[in-house]
Amino acid sequence: MNSIAASYDYIIVGAGSAGCLLANRLTEDAKTTVLLVEAGKDDRYPWVHIPVGYLYCMNNPRTDWQFKTEAEPGLNGRVLNYPRGKVLGGCSSINGMIYMRGQSEDYDHWQQLGNPGWSWKNVLPYFIKSQNHFLADDKYQGTDGELRVEKQRLSWEILDAFANACESIGIPKIDDFNRGNNAGVSYFLVNQKSGWRWSSAKAFLKPAAYRDNLTILTQAQAEKILFDGKSARGIQINQHNQRREFSVNKELILSAGAIGSPQLLMLSGIGPSHHLQSFNIPVVHHLPGVGENLQDHLQIRCSFRVSGVKTLNQQVNSWWGKLNIGLEYLIKRSGPMSMAPSQLGVFAKSDPQLSRPDLEYHVQPLSLEKFGDPLDPYPAFTASVCHLRPESRGNIQLQSDSPYIQPKIKLNYLSAERDRVVAANAIRLTRKIVAQPALSAYRPKEIKPGIEFLNNEQLAQAAGNIGTTIFHPVGTAKMGDDPMAVVDSRLRVIGIDKLRIVDASIMPTITSGNTHAPTTMIAEKAADMIRASS
Repeated sequence: MNSIAASYDYIIVGAGSAGCLLANRLTEDAKTTVLLVEAGKDDRYPWVHIPVGYLYCMNNPRTDWQFKTEAEPGLNGRVLNYPRGKVLGGCSSINGMIYMRGQSEDYDHWQQLGNPGWSWKNVLPYFIKSQNHFLADDKYQGTDGELRVEKQRLSWEILDAFANACESIGIPKIDDFNRGNNAGVSYFLVNQKSGWRWSSAKAFLKPAAYRDNLTILTQAQAEKILFDGKSARGIQINQHNQRREFSVNKELILSAGAIGSPQLLMLSGIGPSHHLQSFNIPVVHHLPGVGENLQDHLQIRCSFRVSGVKTLNQQVNSWWGKLNIGLEYLIKRSGPMSMAPSQLGVFAKSDPQLSRPDLEYHVQPLSLEKFGDPLDPYPAFTASVCHLRPESRGNIQLQSDSPYIQPKIKLNYLSAERDRVVAANAIRLTRKIVAQPALSAYRPKEIKPGIEFLNNEQLAQAAGNIGTTIFHPVGTAKMGDDPMAVVDSRLRVIGIDKLRIVDASIMPTITSGNTHAPTTMIAEKAADMIRASS
């Protein structure tokens, strides 16, 4: 570790998907000093690096904040586990590894909301810059970046049949979801390298860690931002029960994620004044949008029992199967241990009148009650489906003035009537796909939600019974120029000097797909903005 100074040009809070990239880019100039502060530990935990290890990293205090949501009325009063990475690499060290940019219209919409420079045309070069794609001859992909993108090292008969069933109802087979229009069915591409997880820590931080101008502190909890008037002057951290303060010369950058960044802002006196005053936190600046606009993708986990075909359920539920799984990974770095949580993807429309897909399927050759539980004892597959652009909005609020007490996380899933209609239509579409001849040989039998749920209200109720997070929180410090905006289009906190936010919290609306790649793009673009303003 480099020697620890009292001040740095830039201080980055959070070594996740965005923070790792920023630390790399900002230290490319040897004259620029950077302090990267991470509350979690290093990433030497073995399960971080084995793709199936997400099962052992989520809900594990070594790697996960172990947040829980508030009881959700739309989920019929259920409380969800809400994993967030607490380790170098952040969520990229425990996530599903799926590389997904979203749709071109997502970014064009950001620009229309008052954020110049964020259209698809503007952001595509930043996606390409970070990327190390296995294809060398595709103008939409990059090969010179650090974030490795590969095909999955597996195939499943039941998933191939599901893809054929999709094709038979007009959902085309495609080879890549990442060219701006992701309509179709395909195996997901993943952030892996030769069968190993390829996190942001591996991609961006490890190559920069040797630089003399980068200092990395782990197990260092950011407690509050320090101010001179309305200008950030540094950060107070607690590392191994010792409080320390560091001064910033140019900018303090929050990359603590859609939960951590708004929490730190509010603890430091930036947010809705009435909320801060209820905890006797001195108000530095009233910003009512801090913690609001929370969006996430709710996945409805439809499962089907099958026969006459291999699924992971049978393999995992026998010692011989487990042995073969381990040997295949040991010898070939392939098979179930190399699996992302979801393998086959489908982007489809809940209503044929829509101009673009509003549903994403994550199809898996397995079934279980929830992640972390044993697989079911019978052969089955799961077709999880989520509404890509939900209207429901939640929020993050403090429940203490202590940084060691998790904030209240309220998603308000299915609170918008439109979301309930889409959920019902999503289940109907799933049933239509499963009823196609391509799957009939396996005699699929619906286990969840259950064939007794038929009309819109019943199906929305069923979605509330089986729906769960797909781990994509965004929007809690949104970018824009309206009264609820927290950062401007250059990601500077409105009304505060020398403070910027660079993570998924700045998204004004959620992207139409998985959120790791867009967060990486945000950081790549922000790095240029930061260097341009220095």
